[in-house]
Amino acid sequence: MTIEFDNNMPIYLQIMAYVKKQIITGRLGPGSKIESVRDMAAELQINPNTIQRALQELERETIVETRRGMGRYVTSEESIIMALKKEMAGELLDRFVLGMKELGFEERDILELVKDTVRGQDGGKEG
Repeated sequence: MTIEFDNNMPIYLQIMAYVKKQIITGRLGPGSKIESVRDMAAELQINPNTIQRALQELERETIVETRRGMGRYVTSEESIIMALKKEMAGELLDRFVLGMKELGFEERDILELVKDTVRGQDGGKEG
C-alpha cells in the first residue's frame, strides 16, 4: 500500500479516500477482509489511531463492517458500493467542470470536448 500524503488534508481523510478507491476499482471486493490497523499503520508509518479513525469513519458510512473477533471487511452490499462509485464520480466531474469553466468554456463546448475524447478513446465507436 502506497499513499503520498498531502499536507493540506487530514491523513485520516486521505486513508479513507484510498480505501474507497480500492473498493470501487475492485482491488478490495465486496466482503474482502481489510488489513489490520496495526499492519496498515506499520506499512504507512503512521499512528495506529489515525488508521483507526479512518476505518471507524468508513464503518459509520457503512462502507466497512466489523465482524467481532475477525476484523474489518468491505461491505457486501453492492448498492452501497455503487452509491460510493457514483459519489466519487460526481466529485471528479464537479472538479472537472469547474476547471473547464474557469478556463472559459461554455457547457456545450465542454460536452463536445468530452464526446470527442470519449470517441477517441473508444477508437471512434459510436455508443
